[in-house]
Amino acid sequence: MTVSTDERTYLVVRNHEDQYSIWPAGQDVPAGWAAEGFDGPKDACLAHIAEVWTDLRPLSLRRAAVVEGGVHVG
Repeated sequence: MTVSTDERTYLVVRNHEDQYSIWPAGQDVPAGWAAEGFDGPKDACLAHIAEVWTDLRPLSLRRAAVVEGGVHVG
């Protein structure tokens, strides 16, 4: 893994489909995204996303799987 030399602080953001990204702290979060509550260096934010975003399918696709297969979406 490459360690970033970027010293800026980032926010972890999430959209309505439960997809995650990072955004520079101090800048307005784009429409459709909301701060998730975690901030820090880029590497820490990316590590947090890797820990919490375990199902990369968009929420709408996961919900469709529930309808088709009776699987619980959490």
